[in-house]
This record gives sequence, C-alpha cells and structure tokens, in this order.
Amino acid sequence: MRILALVPGGIGDQILFFPTLDSLKRLYPNAYIDVVVEPRSKGAYRVSKFFHDKSLQVLPFDFKDRNGLADWGNLLGIMRDREYDAVISLGQRWVVGLLLWLTGIPIRISYSDLGNSWLLTNPVPLKTEQYAAGMYHDLLQGFGVSMPCPELSVTLLKEDLRWSDEEQQRLGVKDSGYILIHGGASQLSQIKGLDKIYPVEKWQQIIQDLQTRQPLPVVLIQGPEDKPLCDQLVRSCPGIKVTSPPDVGKLAATIAAANLMLCTDSAPMHLAVAVQTYTIALFGPTDPAKLLPSGDRYIGIQSSTGRIADISPEKVLEKVWGG
Repeated sequence: MRILALVPGGIGDQILFFPTLDSLKRLYPNAYIDVVVEPRSKGAYRVSKFFHDKSLQVLPFDFKDRNGLADWGNLLGIMRDREYDAVISLGQRWVVGLLLWLTGIPIRISYSDLGNSWLLTNPVPLKTEQYAAGMYHDLLQGFGVSMPCPELSVTLLKEDLRWSDEEQQRLGVKDSGYILIHGGASQLSQIKGLDKIYPVEKWQQIIQDLQTRQPLPVVLIQGPEDKPLCDQLVRSCPGIKVTSPPDVGKLAATIAAANLMLCTDSAPMHLAVAVQTYTIALFGPTDPAKLLPSGDRYIGIQSSTGRIADISPEKVLEKVWGG
C-alpha cells in the first residue's frame, strides 16, 4: 500500500502530525508513506522515529509560495506517477481539494467543512476546538478507524544527544541543570503579523527574578531570527548564556536536558512537549488548549486582552514558583 500525506505548515505542524504518522504505521506496517512538506519544515523529520525507515520519504513543496500552474502541475505529476492508494491532507485551501481530485487517487481524505467535500471520497469533520494533534489524528477516521491519539513524542539521535552534552559542558551547565528560554518567533510569523513575540523588557524582568531567587543558570535559545532579541537580553542580564543548535535534533536534545522551558507559541514549544520538559508558554489571541495537551507539565498563559505583550512578568513568575 502506498499512502501520501500533504502536511503544509511549519516545523511545529510536523511535530503535531507525528502521532498521526505513528498511528498510520501501526495500522499499515508494510505501507510506503510519502509526506509532502514545505522546504522550511523538512528538518523536523530528523526527530521522527521513522527517520531511518526507508518506507517513509519526505518530499518538499512550498505550499506558501505563489505557485503557478506549472508548480501545481509538477506536484500533480508526482502524485499520479507514484500510484498512491490513499491520500490524507491537512491543507485547508480549496485548491488542495481540487488537487486531490485531479490525482485520481482512490481514497481521498481531508476535512469536510472546507466546502470541497464533493472532491473527497472520505471527508472527516473538522473539529478545531481540540488540541491540534488530535484534530490531525481525526483524519484517520477516513480509513474507518477511531482510536486515541498518541502523545507527542520524538526520537533523539545519538549524535544530537552528544552535541547537547558537549554544549552543556561549554556553557558550564552540565552539572547544575538550567532554565531554557525561547522568546522569538519564526520570520514567517513575523511577516504575517502574528502576535508571538514577548517584549524584551518583560523577559528581562523575568530573567532577573530567576537569577535572584534560584541557582539554576538561564540559557537562551537563539534561532536564525532571534539574534536582536538575544543580544538585548545578554546586555541587560549579565550571566545568561546563549545556545544556537544547528538543527531540530540538537534543539530537541537541548530542550530535553532542561529543567524548565519558558517560551512563546513556537516550534520549540512543541518539541518541549514531545520530550516532556516542564513547559510554560505564553499566548496572545490563540487558545492554549488548541496547541498544548492537558497535563500538569504544560502550562499555557493566555493574555486576557489577546495581546501577548499584556501578560505581566508577575503572572509568568507566579506559574514558575507554583503560586
């Protein structure tokens, strides 16, 4: 059996899709599965448990680009040539439904509430009020299967664990443990104007309180777009350390070793959940219940005004200290 999965979105969306991929492999252990993702997200599969599984292939396609007919035609050609038995799609654009119909794939599964149900063979109700991983997992109902969604999980490569261990030694936090902070957001979310960046001066208040009240060092994650924020915090908070993991695997290993993760809604947040690090995440207008699973280890703080900048440092510290 050959199965195709269209999974547009960022690294976080891929991590949230892993439970569905896991269940697919359980249901069809001998199936070949191809996953089509945006180029920026392909690196997420480094922490998939199927990273070395030759029956899984990750194919890049930029869903967010201004694709012309030739681009969609090339993707359609690939989908037809590989003669898939089934396709599932997380895409919520009508053009994706049309694409599925044009492929002629016998089993076409996507959400039914997008106005394109007639293009699908097995539409599934879209339930947006639940945790996103569960919403993605609902697509398996298109195969006539109803089963609980597995917890988020990732697999860390030995070389990534080794890198993290050496990085902790370099930072001087190997024996003490550390609090990890990711305060940035992807460039795409900034371009789209999504409210995901917490003000530097408020992070500064939180870090200074942490440095005063507990012995654990504070480590900042510096992603490709986070340098200005990290530079400001380093200048204003002497003693904090900075790490820049070069890929998702090493980032996940760094998060797994932390005592606490403080972050905004971002890919590192989903990795923190997947490695079961105690996490406190800040949200603007987004409901945390849609992006964090229930449980005592994962706390979402949503702004009462819908603006992430309006979350007070005191409220964050109250959660840190268990008040």
